[in-house]
Amino acid sequence: MRQIAVLPYRTLGASVDAPIQILLITSRQSRRWVIPKGGLMKGMAPHAAAAQEAHEEAGVRGATCPVPLGSYRYRKQRASGASVWADVDVYPFSVTEELDTWDEQHQRERRWFSLADAAKAVDEEDLRALIRSFGASEFRAAASPARLFGAVAGTVATKTGINTMFAWFQKLLPEQGNFFDLFERQAGTLVAGADALARLAQGGPGRGQHIREIAEREHDADDITREVLQTVRRSFLTPFDRSAITGLINAMDDAIDEMQQVANACDLYEVVTFEPEMIDMAAIIVDAARLTAEAIPLLRKIGDNGHRLHELTERLVRMEGHADEIHAAGLKRLFKADLSDPMHFFVRQEMFKRLERVVDRFEDLANEIDGLVIDHS
Repeated sequence: MRQIAVLPYRTLGASVDAPIQILLITSRQSRRWVIPKGGLMKGMAPHAAAAQEAHEEAGVRGATCPVPLGSYRYRKQRASGASVWADVDVYPFSVTEELDTWDEQHQRERRWFSLADAAKAVDEEDLRALIRSFGASEFRAAASPARLFGAVAGTVATKTGINTMFAWFQKLLPEQGNFFDLFERQAGTLVAGADALARLAQGGPGRGQHIREIAEREHDADDITREVLQTVRRSFLTPFDRSAITGLINAMDDAIDEMQQVANACDLYEVVTFEPEMIDMAAIIVDAARLTAEAIPLLRKIGDNGHRLHELTERLVRMEGHADEIHAAGLKRLFKADLSDPMHFFVRQEMFKRLERVVDRFEDLANEIDGLVIDHS
């Protein structure tokens, strides 16, 4: 059997190291903890069917990335008594709304878990691995400045005994090393901007507020970019370091700039509803921002984290390719439907183009990170 599922998540805070929570529900019969899942639905894309299951089983709405996170296998008990293998494709699902009432609310319990507790709560080992890898907390812990300084200080003190010299050197690091803090703050603006863009794409009464939030996040990103560039000019860096730093921060800034262009077009052309393919592209942008927020802290210890960084950038590139396919399919469908209304087609074409540019900027960002991995890991 083939099934589809969502991994519903939310982030507690705007920082890149903010805790991530996973929403689990109980199964109707065994009452064990599971994720919303079901069978493929005729006429619906797999990720859309998975989102429908989340709505019916867990009472949540959100942005479903069309690119699966991975898959797992479990034994499904059929009504006939047979026990058969089911392969489940899992799609990242950023929860934007929890409903007070839903179809199966009296049949299931829903509860938010930390990543670690959610992994412990489910029975399937492959699903546990997917949940554990979702936030990659072990990589964030390894990349923390405290552990980095502690390890270096301990090694220097043991081998050379020059604690005073290292203390003197460490005093110089805040000016040179705050680039990492700025990168992580910039990644936070991408996550917040992408979430606002997804809410905008889903429609509803908060349209003007979502447009305003995207604009504010873009202004925040400009301030961070300006601070990075000013710090580069003041710092003693090699030419290669300068180009790597400016290339990375500008790639992130370009991504949030393009998000604002989408919001501006939405405001200019008074777009109230988004096409289904546009909603899918917005969901890809949400997941691309999440992956970026995971990748940026790993740059603190790029040599140790090279393999994981490559995995993340590879997924970003795959997502960009998938977004291109969605973009082409959406334009083709609109062209056939709007032959009698060319202005409607023009507006929607412009919206598609701007959404595609956002995803393209995330691919550019992935290439910048890959270049750093190749040179330094």
